[in-house]
Amino acid sequence: MDKRPEGGHDMRIGPMRAAAVALCALALSLGVAACGGGGDDNGGGASTTGAAADQPGKGKPTVVMGSKNFTEQFILGELYKQALEARGFTVELKSNIGASEVVDRALTSGKIDMYPEYTGVILSELAHQTSRPRDADAAYAAAKRFEESRGFTLLDKTPFFDTDALATKPDFAARNGLEQVGDLGKLSSVKLGAPPEFRTRFQGIVGLRKEYGLDNIDFTPLAIGLQYKALDSGRVDVANVFTTDGQLQGGRYTVLADPKNVFGFQNVAPVVSRKVLAEQGPAFAETLNAVSAKLTTEAMRRMNAAVDLDKQDPKAVASRFLSANGLK
Repeated sequence: MDKRPEGGHDMRIGPMRAAAVALCALALSLGVAACGGGGDDNGGGASTTGAAADQPGKGKPTVVMGSKNFTEQFILGELYKQALEARGFTVELKSNIGASEVVDRALTSGKIDMYPEYTGVILSELAHQTSRPRDADAAYAAAKRFEESRGFTLLDKTPFFDTDALATKPDFAARNGLEQVGDLGKLSSVKLGAPPEFRTRFQGIVGLRKEYGLDNIDFTPLAIGLQYKALDSGRVDVANVFTTDGQLQGGRYTVLADPKNVFGFQNVAPVVSRKVLAEQGPAFAETLNAVSAKLTTEAMRRMNAAVDLDKQDPKAVASRFLSANGLK
């Protein structure tokens, strides 16, 4: 309620307001931003603080991110890059570098600061461990210990589990009684197609021979992306695939079980330089972890299918996923 006297204005307000205006003018001339009502000052401060909180990466050094040489990695690189950029971080993405061994050399030589990697690959191909972790958490913990021993670390792992697998056409599997990898031993010879590095990896022919006794493999090197064409044409009997491949939707291929776990546990986690992580501040890891938390097996299969089958751009596929999940 208005407490002024009836009939008009409180005559004391004029001189008081004039004095206040004079004080504000003096403060502004001295560079002091403390004039105005309490409400206005609080509102302005909240707006500035909110903007800073939304863009915690502003002014931070550029981070160089790498990715490996297949569809899922192209998508992962874009997901992490775009989410970071949405929060003000500056990211240079070097996509399609090569296999794990090649990307790891880029990391350890300082050419890149981070890249998304699979926990089982870290253990078998980079740390050269042949012992099998008991579960996905144990694989993650062991991979993180290895990376931290050499100046890097792992951020949170994804819910999705992408591992190498062996797939064949359903009619070939039915005709030869194939349900698991060991069943390939029934054949006098099996034409197996896979990337060149599969020949020398434990998570490849080395492990298949050691764990399943498969000495009947006729190996055909294939570039990643050609394995399904090779199966469809009959060029190979069995091919190395990834369990999140979009092509595995619809039952066109039979994936053989791996009861001896040669192919390991393969959750994805960003490998990051500990020095870079410290420079970028806590929001950097928080942003990457928020993306990883949304990456389910179904989500990855759909994004992989959008790129491989529908021929969409990985950048656009990643952007839609991030927007749909409130991450950009």
